[in-house]
Amino acid sequence: MRKAEINALLRLLLESGDRISDLNFTPGKPAQVESDGELKFPFVDPPLPELTPFMTEQVALSLLEQRPTLMRKLLATGACDFAYSVPGLARFRVNVFSQRGTWSIVLRRLATRIPGIHDLVLPAAFERMARLRDGLVLVTGGPGTGKSTTLAALLNEVNLHRPVHIVTLEDPIEFLHKHQIGTVNQRELGTDFDCFANGLRAALRQGPRVIVVGELRDRETVETALSAAETGHLVLSTMQTVNAGQTIERLVSLFPAAEQQRQRNRLASAIRYVAAQCLVPKVDGGRVAALEVLASNFRTQDLIRTGETTEKTFYKAMTDGFKQGMQTFDQHLITLLEAGFIDEATCRHYFSGRVEVAHQIDRISHGAPGLPPAVAVPATGAPAPAASSAGEVAPPRPPAPPSQPPDAAADLKVDFTFGRKRHGR
Repeated sequence: MRKAEINALLRLLLESGDRISDLNFTPGKPAQVESDGELKFPFVDPPLPELTPFMTEQVALSLLEQRPTLMRKLLATGACDFAYSVPGLARFRVNVFSQRGTWSIVLRRLATRIPGIHDLVLPAAFERMARLRDGLVLVTGGPGTGKSTTLAALLNEVNLHRPVHIVTLEDPIEFLHKHQIGTVNQRELGTDFDCFANGLRAALRQGPRVIVVGELRDRETVETALSAAETGHLVLSTMQTVNAGQTIERLVSLFPAAEQQRQRNRLASAIRYVAAQCLVPKVDGGRVAALEVLASNFRTQDLIRTGETTEKTFYKAMTDGFKQGMQTFDQHLITLLEAGFIDEATCRHYFSGRVEVAHQIDRISHGAPGLPPAVAVPATGAPAPAASSAGEVAPPRPPAPPSQPPDAAADLKVDFTFGRKRHGR
């Protein structure tokens, strides 16, 4: 399959509906699209044919573009990740994997414009994160919950307002960051470095003030990230954990039992914020991120060192810490409900089930004023709160450069010959 043909196929799928985030090629079914978290067959006429193993293999080989390193990884491990671009259309994060002796492919659509923290309606705590001098900041959540987008928005905030050197380690590179006030060097796993731990060690010799690690996956990478955070670097990364408490326990569990208390002490000193998120349906279609935010203070540091008990929990600490930018999922859901982003049914589906939260939902649903929201939904362009932590940088904020415009559309003059033609052509 020629590159022009695969590009035309990707264009056809993306233009078949609204808010399409993923494309799925699996033998035994026609190509599918995912929109608002649901897999659907694309609305095209005539319908796409059912994919055979040979067809998905041809699509995979076209996407791989004769990159031998990726092909060796696919054959050795059964999966590989990489980026693929269609000029004027979109960039994709691609995963090719084997299953029952055949290949399947999932392409995640990446935004061509990097969103700002206000575009994503992120809490004001993210502006504080962008001003930190050092420490570890984690954005966590399950697969497909928008961690990479949130991390990109946070990095963009740093890039727009701080004259610092930023080094990113990614698998693959998803958002392309242009130099703004900051200077950004983006490195890709498999092309520019061989593993996150080695890439992170090398980054420490490259003069960065901010280091972005795509994901903390193993003990060695966590150890090196902590060392970087302890030596004056701001380290931003992600993990696949669903809340702050689980994030801490996952990090600790990577180490042998004899080392865990020492690592708890290191984490308590290094962690500045943990932001866990999930995506919930919006009233007007699409999805919005609901987040819980854990910030470092004496109380949360003690919880990290000693672990949670019945009386001492991260949930209680976040509930009481809203003046420091902390919030629970429940508090953010209530805020989104009051602001009209989500409806009552969605709020009840995603909240924790605590009685006091249910009572607050009832009050809002019956038109009575709810309890004061813990964290207000920030309006676009809202000023950041004053820095209150010694670990934050608060220089005069220069005017931000203009937002990056979407890529100019390129004219794709191709014939679609994947066994069919588009209707009307």
